Amino acid sequence: MERRALEPRPDRRERARRMGFAFADIAGEPYWDESAYYRFTEGEIDALEAATAEVERISRAAVAHAVAHDLNGPLGIPDGAWPIVKRSWQRAEPSLYGRLDLRWDGTGEPKLLEYNADTPTALFEAAVVQWEWLQCLDDGRGPEQHDQFNGLHEALIGAWGRLGLPPTVHFCCAAGSAEDRGTVDYLRDTAIQAGHEAPFLTMEEIGWNGAIFTDLEERPIEAMFKLYPWDWLLREDFGANIAKARTRWIEPAWRLIPASKAFLSLLWHLFPDHPNLLAAHLEPGLTGGPEIAKPIWGREGSNISAPGIETDGPYADQPRVWQAYAELPRFGGRYPVIGSWIIDGAPAGIGIREDATPVTRDTSRFVPHLFD
Repeated sequence: MERRALEPRPDRRERARRMGFAFADIAGEPYWDESAYYRFTEGEIDALEAATAEVERISRAAVAHAVAHDLNGPLGIPDGAWPIVKRSWQRAEPSLYGRLDLRWDGTGEPKLLEYNADTPTALFEAAVVQWEWLQCLDDGRGPEQHDQFNGLHEALIGAWGRLGLPPTVHFCCAAGSAEDRGTVDYLRDTAIQAGHEAPFLTMEEIGWNGAIFTDLEERPIEAMFKLYPWDWLLREDFGANIAKARTRWIEPAWRLIPASKAFLSLLWHLFPDHPNLLAAHLEPGLTGGPEIAKPIWGREGSNISAPGIETDGPYADQPRVWQAYAELPRFGGRYPVIGSWIIDGAPAGIGIREDATPVTRDTSRFVPHLFD
């Protein structure tokens, strides 16, 4: 694993525009960054794929354990929401996608930092944008000499047909986020290619007729992909109707279990000393070394504490999990996190975000990768 500098294509912004990549730049700074890429060997990609499959295996086992033993309290899931979550797992409602954030420098075993199991983003850039970059790569060898761990697009199209969904699947997110809307529109495109009708509406436009959720045309919403966190949804008045409706949700409600960062402590409790895990507990001082404290429903690096690190944000009043602190590796002055994607329960590709600091935030840049 190495980071290599590369001259960005002069027309990268125009290419992004043509692909519908509306957030290639954020706040005047590049989010999609072609000034470098990460190169892996084929063996390193095999190691990432194997680690991803293994973490997904033990995560499913841990979810089953949490449901069987009603561990919603330690996970931070309210009692009122637990029947919805539990029923979702018992019905074996399938998951479309998720993203494991891994720490790895190409040596030893990849380590799980957290599981983005409910509303993971950075999907369009991982599936489409970095693949287009690879096809145009001019490093003197030509793109045919390289490959990329990226079967995401084909995997997503195939997955829609296996989820047992009705012909129409509605898609929604909150209004106002270009990144969320871009992710939802990309997933709509994969659903349409799989044969579904895929109308869009914002969360604010979802109606309720007393028996089922409806869209702006009063059509029943039988299945809904929502890029909106379950922990937000179930706290709102909207959430009180979920148990009464027959709507299928993607992601399903049971994904709230691995989405809680307290899940990291459950994994460590069930699989202590697992090579792909970092020690994690619901109390400080038990990992045997430096620790990072994370709010259990925190996002984008907000309100974390670690040696030499203290970030602000809106989650300061939440319960925390304490995880053994493993600082991200440093390549060329940047700290990368490997986002390893799971589609329909199987590894399907990676995307890399990097920052000038050891904390990955919403302003961190996405950089492409290849292997040979």
